[in-house]
Amino acid sequence: MYCRAVLTVASDIDVLARFGRALADPIRCRVLLALRDAPAYPADLADALGISRTRLSNHLACLRDCGLVVAVPDGRRTRYELADERLGHALDDLRTAVVAVETDRTCVDADEKGCC
Repeated sequence: MYCRAVLTVASDIDVLARFGRALADPIRCRVLLALRDAPAYPADLADALGISRTRLSNHLACLRDCGLVVAVPDGRRTRYELADERLGHALDDLRTAVVAVETDRTCVDADEKGCC
């Protein structure tokens, strides 16, 4: 049986929600920034980020599900890269954006979720 994956164009809101989900975890942020620089193999990414291959695999699956990275077969290995080169530019823009945060305040969920 032959099965073909069909790519669809996500709505603006869906794209932002997927990006937000991906960026909600510091490890996924680090993976995206690493892939912004160059495609990489999972073993190399895990070593560079100092995390287990199993943990990286879970994060890569999330990033694939969000549509931000793609797995590219390369012989017996699989290489990961950003799904669209413009994502690298978006990451740079987000990384360098000025965020207005009051220094004496954190998010309501900061203690519970470990953010901010």
